[in-house]
Amino acid sequence: MEKLMTRFFLSFSMCFFLGIFCSTSSAQNCPSANLKYWQAFPPGGESDLSARHQQTVLKKRCPSIDTIVHYKPGAGGALMWSTMNSLAGDGLTVVGINLPHTVLQPMEGSVQYKTEDITPIFWFHYTPDALIVPEQSPMKSFADFVKTARGNPGKLSLGGSGLNSANHAAHERLNRDFSLKTTYVPFKGTGDLATSVIGAHIDGVMSYTAFAVNNRGKVRALAVAMEKRHPLLPDVPTFKELGVDWVDGAFRGVGVPKSTPLEARRRLAELWASLNAEPEMKELAAKSGFELVNIGPEQMDVFMRDRIRTYAEVGKQMGLGNK
Repeated sequence: MEKLMTRFFLSFSMCFFLGIFCSTSSAQNCPSANLKYWQAFPPGGESDLSARHQQTVLKKRCPSIDTIVHYKPGAGGALMWSTMNSLAGDGLTVVGINLPHTVLQPMEGSVQYKTEDITPIFWFHYTPDALIVPEQSPMKSFADFVKTARGNPGKLSLGGSGLNSANHAAHERLNRDFSLKTTYVPFKGTGDLATSVIGAHIDGVMSYTAFAVNNRGKVRALAVAMEKRHPLLPDVPTFKELGVDWVDGAFRGVGVPKSTPLEARRRLAELWASLNAEPEMKELAAKSGFELVNIGPEQMDVFMRDRIRTYAEVGKQMGLGNK
């Protein structure tokens, strides 16, 4: 899985910078009217923060256009994704989407949508998994965490965003790969769980590097699922350093209702690619711990086939799809 992900990142980054995805000039056009940008998670989490970054950069790029952010949280994002095809396919309506959520949730069988109901047009962010505890936690290192967890099977509680989500999958992997037994506590979104972990109402979270970066001084990251240490978290070891070949996380992107015409999808994808190319977006992403990726229409089918296959294997390991 990790080798495939690395290959995709290198391929897509090269395509983007060589201009294979779309020319800069073709992406200069602004939307014809205000954009409606729907979020599947509550305000305050990584998805909301990324949308606000895009809102800021687009406003400077297209001063006459506003990006109106709407929220429809619930069921780990499934409430929004199960209704997105009922929205107007007007080329001005986009929905924030996430992987592996939109593969794992349908495998579980209780959501009202299928993976193929989601129409992604551009994936713009990747955020690596990270194990994080409150700053005041007595667990100062990953070794401390493992010792505590093994000495108290099932008693450590780790929060995460949603059920059958990237955080949930990472929690199950943590238990499996390190022979631990901890309890997963799902929240509506990262914004909702922040208060609980900062206040030490739960023992920690299986979240992302972005959460650790944006809450420095309030939380402590113990390990990150990256090839190399995060530049903003230089003292935090990677899981690879700890003996497990774990490089994974969550993708964020935008999708549209299926009724959206192909040309409108193309224009929106070019717009999002142009936002990612802006120096300000790169700066905002770096400061917040986001890894920018540029996966558009030309790469989408191959990328999605690989991700669906990979996450289906993860889902089976989690016991999904057995109903």
